[in-house]
Amino acid sequence: MFIYSLPIFFNNIGLASPLELLIIFMALFGALFMVALFFGGDMQQKTTDNYLFAGWNGSSPLSWVFWPFFVILNACLYTADTLAKNGQFTVSSWDDVHLMLLLPVIWWTTAVWRCSPNTKLCVWSACARLLTFSVFFEYSLKLLIRLDYPRIFFECDELLLDYGSCF
Repeated sequence: MFIYSLPIFFNNIGLASPLELLIIFMALFGALFMVALFFGGDMQQKTTDNYLFAGWNGSSPLSWVFWPFFVILNACLYTADTLAKNGQFTVSSWDDVHLMLLLPVIWWTTAVWRCSPNTKLCVWSACARLLTFSVFFEYSLKLLIRLDYPRIFFECDELLLDYGSCF
């Protein structure tokens, strides 16, 4: 996450500085930690019946729901961004990858928020929830880059079939 989008955000878009984004990030973490500390709720009975359904209901441990999808999501995003940066992926294919990952991201966000009480430390609950916010921030940055700054991100000189997407 943020390997290609944050440098473009800071260098070319310039809506916020790294310090401002860090302050927002830490304030959001503090708020999420307070919510997890005071409104954490009770741990639900853990079940391993059906992974997707148990995650959706909030009856899985947080680590079971968070880590597998987080690793797969970041591997997919990194691969798609690297291929697009190198000109081996067209702009519309890059859009398709992000669109295909959007529905699983929504499931993952719901599962993480519902399974957040199923951890021993409130810090992990706050970190997991903060990273779900970060994924949506990453998606919004990529949408901004795709709509307003495609010539910065994509190798438009080397794309022959999808050159019209670079304008």
